[in-house]
Amino acid sequence: MIARKYLYLIALARERHFGRAAASCHVSPSTLSAAIRDLETELGVAVVERGQQFSGLTPEGRCVLDYAQRAAASAADLRQELARLRDGLSGRMRLGVIPTALTVVASLTSRFALRHPLVCTEVLSLSTDEILARLRSFELDAGILYSASAEETDLVRTPLCEEDHVLLAPVGGPVGEREAISWREAAALNLCLLTPDMQNRRTIDEVFHCQDCRPNVTLETNSIVSLLAHVCSGAWCSIVPRSVLELIGVPDGVKALELVEPRLRWQISLVAMVREPRSPMVEALFAEAVGPFCRQAAEAGRASG
Repeated sequence: MIARKYLYLIALARERHFGRAAASCHVSPSTLSAAIRDLETELGVAVVERGQQFSGLTPEGRCVLDYAQRAAASAADLRQELARLRDGLSGRMRLGVIPTALTVVASLTSRFALRHPLVCTEVLSLSTDEILARLRSFELDAGILYSASAEETDLVRTPLCEEDHVLLAPVGGPVGEREAISWREAAALNLCLLTPDMQNRRTIDEVFHCQDCRPNVTLETNSIVSLLAHVCSGAWCSIVPRSVLELIGVPDGVKALELVEPRLRWQISLVAMVREPRSPMVEALFAEAVGPFCRQAAEAGRASG
């Protein structure tokens, strides 16, 4: 359906190492290397920048890789469609999710799994940049991220829910008995936040910037669980999506405060690459992201606001 040499090229671009690429394809490095050379001879261009070790693809090689990725994705779509006609949708659905949305994704994946029990769903916690890159290299079928991050014309999206943020602080700590705090006041606290490569952190930083204040961030992590653990230690406060607490509750010894002045909400969407025809797997996932799911998510958002 797609020449094996193109699959070898995809593996080489992904692994950036001949040995690892060969192992992922279950062939010897010499077999993979010979196939790449055959591809170059067939096309009449150099595909790989050659040296003592793999150093990247040539401009022509990147063009060939783009074609190979699209061809491999189309072949996978065809197999899914044929399997669906025969037995129902089956295979593997790869979903990249920003860390702050991991607590709400189960509402979508559970509905999808009930309707398509033969599909194995893989949920990966990734940054927004990683999700977008993997969507474009066909390493993900879909992603869940902030709508503002998915405005490019090569993406299709559908809203899932809205979220707001709360301040987490140790009981008896610097916020005392207060139940709400302004963003400007929160900026002065000893904060632990997600790392700057995370869209959630960039969103929070933008709010502080608009309030003309600089947050006192003394610890950064790429894990929501780590944020909670550090607040529980009593030494830090943090800002997290309310949805995190709706799933796991407020930890013992910690209190949640409303963030006001301003009160803000952010939309989260399911996104995929614009492709015609759309992958059967993606089509089925988007079908579950409308109707009851959106109503349920919207009601949960209103109840928490």
